[in-house]
Amino acid sequence: MREIVLDTETTGFDPESGDRIVEIGAVELWNHVATGETYHVYINPERSMPEEAFGVHGIGPDLLEPPRPPEKGQVTLKDKPVFAKVGQGFREFVGDAKLVIHNASFDMKFLNAELKWMGLPPIPMDQALDTLAIARKRFPGSPASLDALCRRFNIDNSNRVLHGALLDSEILAEVYLELIGGRQPDFGLSTAASSASWGGDDWRPTARPTPLASKITEEERAAHEAFVEKLGENALWTRA
Repeated sequence: MREIVLDTETTGFDPESGDRIVEIGAVELWNHVATGETYHVYINPERSMPEEAFGVHGIGPDLLEPPRPPEKGQVTLKDKPVFAKVGQGFREFVGDAKLVIHNASFDMKFLNAELKWMGLPPIPMDQALDTLAIARKRFPGSPASLDALCRRFNIDNSNRVLHGALLDSEILAEVYLELIGGRQPDFGLSTAASSASWGGDDWRPTARPTPLASKITEEERAAHEAFVEKLGENALWTRA
């Protein structure tokens, strides 16, 4: 089963009032395991951003009049592509995968508005899975923001000083796996059934860029070797 954990950053709250998407970040999961594939793009909203948005998104105020230089760590948007240049590629990346989004109605409202302005078909709402609704159902009456869920599940979000779509989607992926019952994957037991629906029979997760360090100590390794020696030359571990 292919899922896309997704987050957007916007200039405001309502696309019908002229607000636009300025950033999209997404992480691909296969059978609840991150594949290493991501989607991330900054977008020129073709409009100014309100002053209060800069500290939230980490995006520089170079679209304001009069202009002033962005602060350290902020991203400027003047040289970024408009949504019309990236919308088709985004739609192809998403495909028919389930979209895992925190407060899905907000992001879907903006994504479908941008797609509509491009003349592309909208993404069906039932393609989205709302982790905010899942959290409220699982923990009624408790805070259900992304930060609150990170505290609940002991997920490190210390880098979340400024909101960023890709960082938030990576954090949300961890939160999502906790919400559905823990981060332990299903060991691929559903791969055969789900690959037919995605059309990816030959798909395999990519290798880790950096192999995991061994958790076996030298003392444990030596003890194992000593044990194997006692079993003789016909022991399983000594066969070629």
